[in-house]
Amino acid sequence: MPTSTMTTKYQATIPKQVREALALGAGDRVEFLINPAGEVRLQKAVFADAELQALEATLSPEWDSASDDTAFAGL
Repeated sequence: MPTSTMTTKYQATIPKQVREALALGAGDRVEFLINPAGEVRLQKAVFADAELQALEATLSPEWDSASDDTAFAGL
């Protein structure tokens, strides 16, 4: 199991094995998810904009017509 040591500034290095598993690179953001039992899960942060783009990509084939463009032009 990978480990890391907390510095006096409360910083820790994310071990290479974890970085690779999460496909993390320099500048990436991470989220810490804490459950009621006090267990913490680390995951790569996904920005809301990226989530909206992914959703839009699933809807675009369905909502990509001239009539839709006309109906939603004023929004």
